[in-house]
Amino acid sequence: MEPDVLTQLSIRVADLAARGATHVVRVDGRRVPSSGVVWSADGVIVTAHHTLDRDEAVTVALPSGDEAEAEIIGRDPTTDLAALRVKASGLEAVAWADEAALRPGQLVVGVSRPGRTPRAELATLVRAGGEFRGPGGGKIGRFLETTVERHPGVSGALVLGTDGAGIGVATAGLHRGAVLAIPASTLRRVVKALLAHGEVRRGYLGIATSPVPLPTAVRAATGEELALLVSRVEPESPAARAGLLLGDAILSVGGERLQDASELLALLAEDRIGDAVTVRILRAGEVRDVSITVGARGERRGS
Repeated sequence: MEPDVLTQLSIRVADLAARGATHVVRVDGRRVPSSGVVWSADGVIVTAHHTLDRDEAVTVALPSGDEAEAEIIGRDPTTDLAALRVKASGLEAVAWADEAALRPGQLVVGVSRPGRTPRAELATLVRAGGEFRGPGGGKIGRFLETTVERHPGVSGALVLGTDGAGIGVATAGLHRGAVLAIPASTLRRVVKALLAHGEVRRGYLGIATSPVPLPTAVRAATGEELALLVSRVEPESPAARAGLLLGDAILSVGGERLQDASELLALLAEDRIGDAVTVRILRAGEVRDVSITVGARGERRGS
């Protein structure tokens, strides 16, 4: 007798879960374990940044059942990703899906490892939007919201498509109340940066700002409602070297209007480092342009 459709689906999901579990580890980096995904066979593991409360004494439970000490290669809080390295053999990296082809309504399988054994569930990709910025300004390739249940260990889990390819690494730390899948394009970019630098380098101007409403006359002249008031200029920073002053009001950066300080952070991506950007400011009632060469956050002042 031929198995019915539900039985076939059940067998398929169980097979996917078993296959996915070979790529998923348990990460002990806080009181409650999280999950991690094998990124490469040489021992690189990807997990969620917010699940690591410490930088040392982190251990990983491998699919084989063995445990290994893990070294934190680096973190990127803005995309909620961290990369670990373990010394282990027999690890198998995930084959990733083409994220451009993902559509709402697709069935997915979430595989985590919150304890000694894996946990799996059938879920749905409920939203498959375009590029977005996380709460900290990090750029993420697609907004992939799933119905994977929030549970201890879900962050760092693997989200699979029904073809067995990885859709992303799950996190409950980027969007309140939802489990998102961070897609492969973002994983590749962030892991590459963490392996090279221990962090994702970001542009740096050396200022602190806060949004302020503009006077009526200025609104009429510039068409802008808000500006970012410069409340601090770090000595020897790119902004200081360009002549930006305390009390200047920033109207735009590189032609992009700004309404909030987080929008300024979003404009200072790694590929902007070393570029000269035009910053339009309001100073003493006069609109003027200042050219600032974007530095790298964390670089030695005055270098």
